[in-house]
Amino acid sequence: MKRTNWGILSTGTIAKKFATTISQLSECGNIIAVASRKEETAKQFAIEYQIPKAYTNYRELAEDPEIDVIYIATPHSFHYENAKLCLENGKNVLCEKSFTTNATQARELIALAREKNLFIMEAFWTKFLPAYQELHRIIKDGVIGEITHFRAQYGFAPTGARYIRKFDPQLAGGALLDIGVYAIGVAAMVLGYNPKEVHSKGIIGEYGTDTFNSIMLDYENGVTAHLITTIGSIIDPQAVVFGTKGHILLREFSALQSFQVVLDNGTQYIKDFPFVINGFEYQINEVERCLRNHAVESSVMTHKNTIDVMSLMDKIRSDWGLRFPCE
Repeated sequence: MKRTNWGILSTGTIAKKFATTISQLSECGNIIAVASRKEETAKQFAIEYQIPKAYTNYRELAEDPEIDVIYIATPHSFHYENAKLCLENGKNVLCEKSFTTNATQARELIALAREKNLFIMEAFWTKFLPAYQELHRIIKDGVIGEITHFRAQYGFAPTGARYIRKFDPQLAGGALLDIGVYAIGVAAMVLGYNPKEVHSKGIIGEYGTDTFNSIMLDYENGVTAHLITTIGSIIDPQAVVFGTKGHILLREFSALQSFQVVLDNGTQYIKDFPFVINGFEYQINEVERCLRNHAVESSVMTHKNTIDVMSLMDKIRSDWGLRFPCE
């Protein structure tokens, strides 16, 4: 069976994590090319991860006839143009989250992929983690009764140039698209992707993007969610699913490897699901499975899932009056 040939577009921190993961997956394909706008960066990345080709132009990567699928790891504001370039050149795409800057761009990319019979998926790696599969089973089995509320929080404090970059409006920066997407995405996984009402408050910082956001989601069945994310303050990443018979504590919910079930009758236990490598392996395996089966869409992280989350973030930003230059 032919092994999948991967290309990596961009060479930042998350691209390095991705390359590290593939290098340890024996049943996975190979990274045969990488592209960066800086020649030295591309060459160094290729040497470090034993990649045979290093391009200094994204178009050359997209046009490489040996590549089957390209992983896009550029900042949010470039996802649309980078993914479009890859699709137009016949390449399947795995694109980092947030998938695009807005839902309109997401719809256009998905439509283009379908037109060309190509696979495209948002790299929301959290959704593929084994711990969440077990969490869904426990919730479905009614272990904590009927779900009443979901709460999530997450914040970190970068410094120096990284701090400025995280808030750069030219890069579609800010807390919402950077880490708010985790809180919204996990809330959607647990409660559903279509709340009936959304209420939010965002604090806009010195660079014109959000430094802090508080989001309330109301669902038709009366279930609610409260999500807090921030860049600039450290808040331990944690989520809680509340039910009528107990609750489930999800520490490090974006990279979930264990959770604690606490029942009102005094029963408590922990379920552990350690990563094989670093957590990225599950979404990579899903992409490879889809490509082997000639599927243009993942049944786990669907196109509708992506559009629903992007639409929700569009609504939130619209309420704040936050619009990016690339829009």
